[in-house]
Amino acid sequence: MSATRRAAVLGSPIAHSLSPVLHRAAYAELGLGDWAYDRYEIDEAALPGFLEKLGPEWAGLSLTMPLKRAVIPLLDEISATAASVEAVNTVVLTSDGRRAGDNTDIPGMVAALEERGVRQVEWASVLGAGATASSALAALSRICTGEVTAYVRSAARADEMRGWGERLGVTVRTAAWEDAAAAFEAPLTIATTPAGTTDALAAAVPDRPGTLFDVLYEPWPTALATAWAERGGAVVGGLDLLVHQAVLQVERMTGCTPAPLAAMRAAGEAALAAR
Repeated sequence: MSATRRAAVLGSPIAHSLSPVLHRAAYAELGLGDWAYDRYEIDEAALPGFLEKLGPEWAGLSLTMPLKRAVIPLLDEISATAASVEAVNTVVLTSDGRRAGDNTDIPGMVAALEERGVRQVEWASVLGAGATASSALAALSRICTGEVTAYVRSAARADEMRGWGERLGVTVRTAAWEDAAAAFEAPLTIATTPAGTTDALAAAVPDRPGTLFDVLYEPWPTALATAWAERGGAVVGGLDLLVHQAVLQVERMTGCTPAPLAAMRAAGEAALAAR
């Protein structure tokens, strides 16, 4: 049967993306046999042309780097959540031809933490200061009642994080990356850095750590996550984030609620195990 509704993930590079696995698993579980979900290698220059060619069969798009900010001028509207961090990872294509941008990374982070029993913390730490760190601050604005300490490598990054904190209503204190081991004193630590960056910190995990949210899913587990779990701390991983944000995307694009979280997670775990 040919697809009557289409969706896809766009980005560059895109071959590694697990989004097709997760969304197709959702379609299968929901009985959406006439839905298709693909991936396209698209950079900023190619994005406007791609959007213009989309027909009425298209329901939505997932966006990864480097398109989360580049897509904003091409949209008819964006949600307050997306506007708060100037990043769109979800585009819903409406029946009247409008393009509505949203960000499911932020509520996905909150949902992933809530699933592990973390609904509110008095203070928190963030490792890193990139795009994911700003999303982490936005998520913390919903669950953290006190100060957030961001561990960064430069004065410029420190200024950026304090600026995001002011914008998002979070009190952000910055500290040098060399002191990052102190992050683990917080009840919640969110690691937003690239693979390998936190490996050297694994030996500094305390005997009774709180919760670690490491946004990486490949390679997994990271050295930090392994050390954390060995010391009895709760660990939330990048696959948890990926699945929860994809659940929200499926619900927005298909209108089917709730999306099948368990089936999507199982599909993601199987795909990672096969790599």
